Amino acid sequence: MDSAGSETTASCRFGDRSTSDVVVRLRTKDGRDEWIYCHSHILTDKCKYFADRLSENWPTCQIIDSRNCVEVYCEESEFDYHVIVLRLFYVIVDGSIDDPWQGVKNALGILRVAFELGCPKIVSACVNYLEAVPWEESEEEEILKTIPQMGSEVEAILDRLQPVNPAAIRRIFLSSIQFATSSPPPSLNDIKSSAQEQLEYMITEDDDSPLLIADSEIKAEVKECVNRLFARFNNALEAMLCEANHSSAEEGKMQNFQSLLSDLSWACQILNKLEIMRDFVHNWMDASDKIVKIVEQGNSTDDIIETKSKVIEVAAKVLEAIGYGTVILPTARRLHGVKVWLPFVRITKPLIDSFTAHSNDGDETTPTPKVDSELWQSLESTFISIILALPSYEQAGILAEWLGNQQVQYPDLTEAFEVWCYRSKVAKRRLSSLGVNNETTASTL
Repeated sequence: MDSAGSETTASCRFGDRSTSDVVVRLRTKDGRDEWIYCHSHILTDKCKYFADRLSENWPTCQIIDSRNCVEVYCEESEFDYHVIVLRLFYVIVDGSIDDPWQGVKNALGILRVAFELGCPKIVSACVNYLEAVPWEESEEEEILKTIPQMGSEVEAILDRLQPVNPAAIRRIFLSSIQFATSSPPPSLNDIKSSAQEQLEYMITEDDDSPLLIADSEIKAEVKECVNRLFARFNNALEAMLCEANHSSAEEGKMQNFQSLLSDLSWACQILNKLEIMRDFVHNWMDASDKIVKIVEQGNSTDDIIETKSKVIEVAAKVLEAIGYGTVILPTARRLHGVKVWLPFVRITKPLIDSFTAHSNDGDETTPTPKVDSELWQSLESTFISIILALPSYEQAGILAEWLGNQQVQYPDLTEAFEVWCYRSKVAKRRLSSLGVNNETTASTL
């Protein structure tokens, strides 16, 4: 039966007026009108719409010539796709089509018309094609507008866009965090950077909710991975401190040190989003003296400036966590942090600014280490916040040193100075109103 049908189809040609027994008249509201010579047995076999129109049960079937001409109205944008569908009736055999689809957009247009007219074999062929080929972003959006309205027979097209099982998301996240905090060969750095970028995207809430909500197990694994990263960073610190002088071998160590700093800067963002910064802040504060010693003993070469820039990025994130109460440290540790990082930042900013300005005047093809102006501003505000949370006598010492320093312009501690002056002047009155012995308090301080 099927072979007989195929032979009949093969003996008829699309648009052959000499053998045609029915005309399909394609029309648009813009006045386009095209007559296409077809064969009724092919149309009724391949398409439900034409089977209905050419049946004895159609209301107008008794009108003279009504069965010899079928009018089809369509939008101008769909006209060519109707012609293609009619042509495909003559080439489709056993549910397969050998003709090329000429891209996703074309196949989607054919699918819309085939679905509307009720052509199951063409619909199936379109689904098989669209499900298998890659899509551009614009094509994907068009598919999302079209496919959901067509029902279950085309759902396979959307399989690649379906939500993923939470267990699969966890596996991807855990594998990615382990790789992103590792130290692979340089040839894998691009893949590692991509993994870091996607991990941050997975847990970020934007127009959509995060892909992963971290539970205690996820947080524990992230902390463990970052702790291993920090252990490698500490090993690098110790190795560099053991170097008596800068040698060519040390240049490789400096590059490794920079890579670890970049990883730590990224790790800060992940930890901050997951609200598990505590261990990282403690580890960084423990290593602060060594870090500053390493970067200050170098010359103002490109590598050293780059290293100092990366150190500033990480230090800013750590100090912000301290300054705004994300991580609570005792007074002594907060004071030590200010005494280590305030002088470093004060000296480093002019060096980076000068190097950046000099590089901009030279070879523009050479990457220039930069620190965003907003980061400098944020760091200044963080120092003010930390200082104002210290005991007033410690504030006085820090402010006196700041006012006597040549680099008084940055960080600008004017706000802290003003608040300290106000607090100090009204202290006796404010405390006495609360029944506090001012003289005892002052002598204790």
